[in-house]
Formats: sequence, C-alpha cells, structure tokens
Amino acid sequence: MAITSPAAHVPLNTSQRLSGLNHIAEIRCRLWGDNWNEVARFIEALRDKRDEYAEENNRALAAIFFLARVPSARQALAPNALTLEEKRAVIAAMNHFRAVVSQFPKRLTMPL
Repeated sequence: MAITSPAAHVPLNTSQRLSGLNHIAEIRCRLWGDNWNEVARFIEALRDKRDEYAEENNRALAAIFFLARVPSARQALAPNALTLEEKRAVIAAMNHFRAVVSQFPKRLTMPL
C-alpha cells in the first residue's frame, strides 16, 4: 500500500535544530562511544599550512573556538589536550554552525 498523503514537513527554527543536533550527538555518544578522534582529525586538517586556503581555514577554526568560548591561549593546543567541557563546547559550536548553515539560501550567487 502506497503512502498517498503529502509529505509531512515541519520547518525548524535555528534554536530547535541546534537543540536537536546536540541531543542527537549525546545519544550517539551513549550508543557508539566518543568520536572525538574524528573532530581532532578535522581540527588538524584545518590547521594544515600546506592547504591552499590555510588562512581561511584558520579563521574558520578560530570562529568555532570563539563560539565555544575556548580561551585564546588554549586554542593552539592539540585537540586531545582540551578539557571535557571545552570538547563539549566545541561540539556544540560546530552543531550551531550546522544549524545556521541549514538556513542559508539554497542557491547563492557570487556578485561579479
């Protein structure tokens, strides 16, 4: 039997999406364990000075740390040297960016 009703789509505002993303992250940690190694790999990839966009990547990483309220003196540390509270704040900041980016216009055009 096919479903014939229209798709149920409930738009979420940014705070609802952020709350959901953080909740899902906690559930994933409970079920499948900590994946901080993937976050650490991501941070190290953004710090790669050989990347063509190294300066922009560094600014993006600084924005994540700023939103997470990680003190500037600790931002240069290895990702595994961050405290548990800082790690949680970094994940929450990354989820915040994900929630905000989902609100971007679908088709951006670059002014000429």
